[in-house]
Amino acid sequence: MTVRAGGETAWVKSERQLDRERRRRRAGVRSGSVAAASTVLCVAVVVAVVVTSPGWPRVHETFFNWGEFTGAFPDVLRGFWLNVRIFLIAEPVILVLGLLVALARGLRNPLFFPLRALAVAYTDVFRGIPTILLVYLVGFGLPALRLQGVPDSPAVLGGFALVLSYGAYVAEVFRAGIDSIHPSQRAAARSLGLSKTQSLRFVVLPQAVRRVVPPLLNDFASLQKDTALVAVLGPLEALRQAQIHSATNFNYTPYLATAVLFVALTVPMARFTDHLAARAERRRAPGGGT
Repeated sequence: MTVRAGGETAWVKSERQLDRERRRRRAGVRSGSVAAASTVLCVAVVVAVVVTSPGWPRVHETFFNWGEFTGAFPDVLRGFWLNVRIFLIAEPVILVLGLLVALARGLRNPLFFPLRALAVAYTDVFRGIPTILLVYLVGFGLPALRLQGVPDSPAVLGGFALVLSYGAYVAEVFRAGIDSIHPSQRAAARSLGLSKTQSLRFVVLPQAVRRVVPPLLNDFASLQKDTALVAVLGPLEALRQAQIHSATNFNYTPYLATAVLFVALTVPMARFTDHLAARAERRRAPGGGT
């Protein structure tokens, strides 16, 4: 309702509106309390089952030894920075490669059929090969060819294998985003005098890229974890450091230190992905804005 004070009009919530908001707040507090209580109860039950199991003392000593954790953590952390560097270098290369392959698959001119066929073959082959097998093939196969200019660094070869593998997945993500744009968008761009290339660059791609950001971030969360596969080639990254400590002390706690580091990096990325997905959903909802 409105009230007038000093010649000015101000909006004041009605009693019914205030009561509705109070009930909504109480319901939110009640729901949060129930969720917190049920979560604590579930965690307590799981912990109780684990710590009362017959083999818990042995598991505790083998996987949760604090002395082994603190002893291995500095080396594991130092190796983890190699994982991060591989990820940071591979990610932009994968984005560029995936976008180029997706664009090549969208070419309809018969002149570009060989390029389109090559793009299809690339995505089919490298999505079909398990990533760890591809790391072996690239890491040990390329140096065996003894070609001029081929790097011999295990980290570089492992990163190249990850680029080949994830480039195929990202290409399909980009292609799905491009295909999701309604043909009327292209028609409207052409009616404004834009060429096919300009329509793709200024109208289709900006919308497509915005739509596929959440699935791309999911792929990059997986990429960050799969940098550990490079360990099979021998570079001293986090998993390899954990293997060395475990083999030396016959204890698996260093693997736990490695897992903690990967979780600390991937969980924030996953939550950011959820945030972007929720924001995109709100934008698509009626009245959600642009």
